[in-house]
Amino acid sequence: MSTFLEAFAAAAQLIAQAEPRLIGTVALSLQVSGTATLVGGTLGLVLGAWLAVARFPGQRLLVGTVNTLLAMPSVVLGLLVYLLLSRAGPLGEWGLLFTPAAMVIAQSLLVLPLVAALARRLVLGALVEGGDQLRSMGAGRGTSALLLLVHERYGVLTVVLTAFGRAIAEVGAVMIVGGNIDGITRVMTTTIALETSKGDLALALALGLVLLAVVGALNALIGLVQMRQQVRGAPAEVLA
Repeated sequence: MSTFLEAFAAAAQLIAQAEPRLIGTVALSLQVSGTATLVGGTLGLVLGAWLAVARFPGQRLLVGTVNTLLAMPSVVLGLLVYLLLSRAGPLGEWGLLFTPAAMVIAQSLLVLPLVAALARRLVLGALVEGGDQLRSMGAGRGTSALLLLVHERYGVLTVVLTAFGRAIAEVGAVMIVGGNIDGITRVMTTTIALETSKGDLALALALGLVLLAVVGALNALIGLVQMRQQVRGAPAEVLA
């Protein structure tokens, strides 16, 4: 029990003192996951909106593939990206392996199918409500999909925040392609795994508490966005 309490006390002290290793690791985590969410989220929104309105042979197969990729283990994705970026891989000459850029690529590919699947459902639901009106105004499928994404901006924001939470809590892929190099590619999740194995429970626990705080803040923000969306869609007499 004393060791348990001592670890919490030491972790709280590291957070209160803004220990440099702690701050550097948190900053890199936010940078990598934020960039990956921006890249993967943008591609996922476009892909999901297109899958919702496009009609072509093999569409169901592509939708099924996207849904299947939702369950891909992050370590498998990390292995595939590693093979692509290694010296013997097709992108090896870029020299990206064991850099933050490789971690961004891995997390972008991780969140892309998640965003695409959720965006597709979002656009399909919006088409049921406003699709006929857009078609009567002469809007094409692509234009309709983009307009509906803009109209469902609160839903889109929820999807993006969910993707960021998925990215920042991931450990397998970034450890494989980043190499967990001190001061270069160590993010919160990989540092927690390493420091726990080394017995440095104070730093590991401090990073764990920060990560929980970030995820908790994201969940709270998602809840606020959903509440705002419900208020926006409420009848006029409810809002009066």
